[in-house]
Amino acid sequence: MNIGNKELKEIRWGIIGCGDVTEIKSGPPYYKITGFSLEAVMRRDEEKAKDFAKRHNVNKYYTNADDLINDDEVDAIYIATPPDTHKYYGLKVAAAQKPCCIEKPLSPNYKDSLDILTAFEQTNTPLFVAYYRRTQPRFNRIKNWIDEGAIGNIRHINWHLSKTTSEQDISKEYNWRTDKLVAPGGYFDDLASHGIDLFIHYFGNIKEAKGISLNQQGLYSAKDAIAACWVHENGITGSGSWNFGCNLNEDFVEVYGSKGIIKFSVFDNVPIVLESASKNENMMIEHPENVQYFHVEGMRDYFSEGKEHPSMGKSALHTSWVMDKILGAI
Repeated sequence: MNIGNKELKEIRWGIIGCGDVTEIKSGPPYYKITGFSLEAVMRRDEEKAKDFAKRHNVNKYYTNADDLINDDEVDAIYIATPPDTHKYYGLKVAAAQKPCCIEKPLSPNYKDSLDILTAFEQTNTPLFVAYYRRTQPRFNRIKNWIDEGAIGNIRHINWHLSKTTSEQDISKEYNWRTDKLVAPGGYFDDLASHGIDLFIHYFGNIKEAKGISLNQQGLYSAKDAIAACWVHENGITGSGSWNFGCNLNEDFVEVYGSKGIIKFSVFDNVPIVLESASKNENMMIEHPENVQYFHVEGMRDYFSEGKEHPSMGKSALHTSWVMDKILGAI
């Protein structure tokens, strides 16, 4: 596999931020997939870093990110920290000219996302972003339906996501996901970015987006209620509503075409449904145990076979732009 001017039999990864997301969702693929290995992890809490390394058979652990970034035995780096630190660590990795995968969203805002992407582009260093739904079989099946014209010409997409208020929110215990300095849109930043990025993957870039966002509950500093509309460059319209203080947990997407409809959930393990005059399908394709498996496998194929990866820095930057437009930040 080629990384820059290096020819490597195996790419050795390091992870900055070996917290909950890396336990099952994202960490294991870095050592499960042939051609990749997990060489080192970093966490400021030494005992937790040591414990993670021991349980996942990782050779080295650090409490300082600079030590991991500058380790000559680490070829590429996955940043799995909260969004407000992505730029800080990302610029350091870009300066070291090591390929990088950054957790989504790329940053809390479009400006910082642009700075991150620019730093990697200036050194021609690959930047991936963990919008892993672009690679999962469940969502690829939906894309195939769309691309093959199973419901005709796409007219409109609508997504509604609502969540009940959590005990953590009621207690007002600190949660970075609802701190406006880390995630201005609250859970919208963390969750809605997945779906909006997926819609861009399905229907192309968005040329205009507008939204209303506010805090209805007053439980934390970030927004908790958002409604939006947008239009893709090809004329497909979209709308969405996200509320994190409702009495029901709901997650449903409807894609309307000239000849039918596709229904699915972004997060829930429920069947994907196609209804049209010529075809009706109801398919259950569950999320994989390691949800980022296919995303990480795609990075391996990018390096080993030169295959295009669907979730790179440029597409994630556009998602950041749309999120900021909906929140009225730009």
